[in-house]
Amino acid sequence: MATNESDIYLKQLSKALASTKDDTLIFEFLHSILTPNEISEVALRWALVMKIHEGNSQRKIANELGLSLCKITRGSKELKKKDSPFRKMIEKWKELSEK
Repeated sequence: MATNESDIYLKQLSKALASTKDDTLIFEFLHSILTPNEISEVALRWALVMKIHEGNSQRKIANELGLSLCKITRGSKELKKKDSPFRKMIEKWKELSEK
């Protein structure tokens, strides 16, 4: 599938997910659309970004999550970008968890 076509479908999916306030539905949907390995990878990436944001060292994260320093460095670089989507999602999560 061409990148432009992939982006069209990804935008559709993003809009559908953003339109629901039902976290159980989204959780079940993700388990339906993703393989167990993909679910594990996505969850691991979220954990990685959260741990970086919390100030954990890259070596500590590597040991805790069993990840390479390259993956952790990539996540760290993404968090440092201006208008980082990673940081925005973490901030959104924090807002929701404080309610």
